[in-house]
Order: sequence, then structure tokens, then C-alpha cells
Amino acid sequence: MTSPSSDTRWTVEHRDGSKEFKLAPLKKSIYSLRDLRGLTFASNRRYLEFISALDDPTVGTKNLDKITQPKSDAGRNYKGFNFFSTSDRSILLALIRGEHTITGLRHSDLQRQLPQLTSGQISRNLKRLRVHGLIKRVGHRYKYYVTQLGQRAILTGFKLRELIVIPQLTSPVSAATALPAEA
Repeated sequence: MTSPSSDTRWTVEHRDGSKEFKLAPLKKSIYSLRDLRGLTFASNRRYLEFISALDDPTVGTKNLDKITQPKSDAGRNYKGFNFFSTSDRSILLALIRGEHTITGLRHSDLQRQLPQLTSGQISRNLKRLRVHGLIKRVGHRYKYYVTQLGQRAILTGFKLRELIVIPQLTSPVSAATALPAEA
């Protein structure tokens, strides 16, 4: 709203007794507070719609830090996840298999899918996944489900890796984008 004297819709009575709705200057009196309220409400609504349309990367940044930064739990440290590491990638790929969506994930399921890991390594990785918020344990059972954060983070990380990073690294380097050689 620019000023209180902005135009608004008013009922104008003519001398012949007819009424007409048209734009008229808003008078600065107590009687125009109802119209002023409507104008400020509409202005605030438009502003809030504009603000809500802006992208805010802070939530995504916090979630990425939650996954990739080291964490400690009960005096033990657990390293963050790296989507480019072979060992982390194999664990995360096993985690997002479709068969675990409905029935959940158990230690024995991961042992079957990752035969190169020992039972202790799988247990430590399950705890690491829980500490970073990628999986959650339901009830007093040894069954885990991938969290919404886990699904979004893992799928986004692999999309980024497969669709952007790897194709960029396999394409030939042009002379325009090549870095200068060090002397």
C-alpha cells in the first residue's frame, strides 16, 4: 500500500438518489478504517505470496550437513556419508531398494545384499545410518525403515552423481574450459 489516501472502492451517492460504486480517494478519517483494513490485508497477502514463492536453501543445506558431517552418539563418533565413496555408495544403494519400502530392512537383508561386509561392519553402518537420521527403528524390533530425509537425500545424491558429475567427467575437456598448465 502506498499511502492511506490510495484509491479504493466507495459507494458514491448522487444528488438524484442513485448509488454507484467507483474508485474514490480514501479519506483520512475514522470512518474509512474498514476500507483501510481491507487494503492493508490485500497488500499483506500479496507480499506473503511473493515471499513464499522464493526458494530458501537453508533447509537443504542443514539436511546436507546432517548427512555428511561427522556426528557423535553416546561418546562414539560416526563419520558422515560420502556419495562418491564406493563403500558408502554400496550401503546407500542397498538401503533404497524397493523391497525395503513395505517390509522394512533388517540386518540379515543387508548381509545378503552386501556379502563383502562382516556382521560387525553392517551393525556399525546401521547405527551410523540411524545417527545421521537416514533410517529409523520402529518399535522394539530390529527392523528399520528409510526416513523421508533418507529417501530425498539418497535419491538426490545419486541423481546428481549419475546425471551431472559422471557425464561431466567423461566428456572431453575443451580448450576453452581447460585449466592452464602449471609451469
